[in-house]
Amino acid sequence: MRVPAWTRGADANDKNSTVSPDAASDREAIGRSRGGLTSKIHLAADGKCRPIARVTTAGQRHDSLAFEPLMAAIRIGRRRGGRARTRPGRVLGDKAYSSRAIRSHLRKRGIRATIPQPADQIAARVRRGCRGGRPPAFDAEVYKQRNTVERAINKLKGHRAVATRYDKRDFVFRGTVDVASIRIWLRDPVT
Repeated sequence: MRVPAWTRGADANDKNSTVSPDAASDREAIGRSRGGLTSKIHLAADGKCRPIARVTTAGQRHDSLAFEPLMAAIRIGRRRGGRARTRPGRVLGDKAYSSRAIRSHLRKRGIRATIPQPADQIAARVRRGCRGGRPPAFDAEVYKQRNTVERAINKLKGHRAVATRYDKRDFVFRGTVDVASIRIWLRDPVT
């Protein structure tokens, strides 16, 4: 039996010993998307458009798959010292983050969610009638602030190395994103 090249040299006891070529590209957070080989940066930002947490994934991966790792990466320092906060007061997300799993995750942690529902979810709930349940709360006025994360991504993409991803390895690219984030924080420090 011929062993594929991408599995050679892997330890038999290693749980990642049979890594598929697709999973190998996911490990490096680079994957095929509409525009070719790309990466996605999933970002949590504060009210001043400064990055506070980031996760990178391959370009073809859905946004909702990175939600829980992104929430786990949030650390908000306190001004007077003490343990960093790991739970924001509110999460503003786009329609890609509208799912029962994400909403229940936020509800369990006591975080308010402002996430619009896509048309297909609304239609499915209406089609089920009284069994479809109550629509989730959505505050359109608060949702107008969601552009802060878009502006934070634009600030990151202002750094050419982040916008074009010259780095081959994911850990190097994450370091590049971190350096760009530090530069953003140094331009607008906490007051």
